[in-house]
Amino acid sequence: MNDLWKRAIERLRPKMAPEVFETWFGVLRCESVAPGRLVVRIPNPFYEDILQGYLPALKEALQQEGGLERPPSIRWKVDPSLEPADDATTADAGGSEEAPPTVPPPARPPASRRAGRAPRPSGRAEEMLHPRYTFDSFVVGPSNQLAHAASLAVAEAPGRRYNPLFLYGGVGLGKTHLMNAIGRHVLSRDPGARILYVSAERFTNEFVRALQHGRIEHFHRRYREQCDVLLLDDVQFLASKEQTQEEFFHTFNALHHMDRQVVVSSDVEPARIAGLQERLISRFQSGLVADVQPPQLDTRIAILRAKARAEGIELADEVAELVARHVRSNVRELEGTLTRLVVRASLEGRALDVTFVQRVLGSMIPGEQGRPRPGIEVVQRVVAAHYGLRVSDLRDKNRARRVTLARQVAMYLCRTQAGASLPEIGRRFARDHTTVLHAERRIARLAKTRPELREELRHIEETLRRGG
Repeated sequence: MNDLWKRAIERLRPKMAPEVFETWFGVLRCESVAPGRLVVRIPNPFYEDILQGYLPALKEALQQEGGLERPPSIRWKVDPSLEPADDATTADAGGSEEAPPTVPPPARPPASRRAGRAPRPSGRAEEMLHPRYTFDSFVVGPSNQLAHAASLAVAEAPGRRYNPLFLYGGVGLGKTHLMNAIGRHVLSRDPGARILYVSAERFTNEFVRALQHGRIEHFHRRYREQCDVLLLDDVQFLASKEQTQEEFFHTFNALHHMDRQVVVSSDVEPARIAGLQERLISRFQSGLVADVQPPQLDTRIAILRAKARAEGIELADEVAELVARHVRSNVRELEGTLTRLVVRASLEGRALDVTFVQRVLGSMIPGEQGRPRPGIEVVQRVVAAHYGLRVSDLRDKNRARRVTLARQVAMYLCRTQAGASLPEIGRRFARDHTTVLHAERRIARLAKTRPELREELRHIEETLRRGG
């Protein structure tokens, strides 16, 4: 049983970076094998979301190693005792903001091929597409209707309509959600499609490394020949980087000439990106430029209801409206506030009713009440002092259990108290943003069952409210 499992996952090892393999496969344990089915233990439910992207390749490896007629089914079983002592760290700390690359799915011909296109290798999403960022989970309203419609049209017929598609808007309004949804929809319709989803920062870093190590031809093949859909996030990062802009200009032209789809996101419209070459602005404006605005009240309420349904949360209409009226900035803050309210109610053993929400909204949304949020540095300092550690201990690779817990508590509080984004917290802790997400979910889960942790969180939060 264990030999079959080990042989199967070893087939996957060469297909991904070592740190990715160790993070997602190193802690898994095969519990039982029945005809056509395996039960595999995982540390927490978050692993199940991530491993869905690897499932086709894993099933194929099991089928081949076991000499089976058809791929077996796999059932995940949560076993908290497998929880790793620490989380994976990014190989390029402070570099890219995207998640680790997925394993390419098994080779199979696409459902259809565009006339004149040469045969392609098996499809893949070069970077991990978030499993929950789909068109079905995107709440449409007047503020994002055009961006949603254009994204869906692109996903239905990549390279044929709105090429390029340029999405712009403030932080947390849904641009990344739409880009992920495009990639997932394209793959669902054409499993042979080759998707590249990267941040502009990642594109820049790869280009620089390719120049330094004499691998520019490999870089060109990756971005110009082995890509059917390029999803480039945060293109404003290219501002004033003349050589990288030159490279992206030629990459764009190569893809566009072959009718390969390009989707780009930014915090502002093309003409307002200072330091961006005019010819790139012209290319972006040659397609469709669609903005994503802050959601209106009705849309904010709908977003909260959708989030509650997805998380199995009972949310009264009056509570949804109360939260929606208090949080007007962006979708990410709106959903984050609901999550923090649920965790707070669980910690205090209270119902999520209007009275409770009215009482805690002021402390959970300090900016709304005129009191500034604590910064990430303040959270790190307060948490380190509480656990008798140095701030540097929270950033290095120390895997001692006490340090790991303190690090994850600090990440959790950076989300709940500082309101910082996953990528920003990841940079400050020299970790990948998936590590931050895992830490946030783990602390929220443990706080429900460990009274001593709940008390520690209350004490640290009170210190932060006093100004650290």
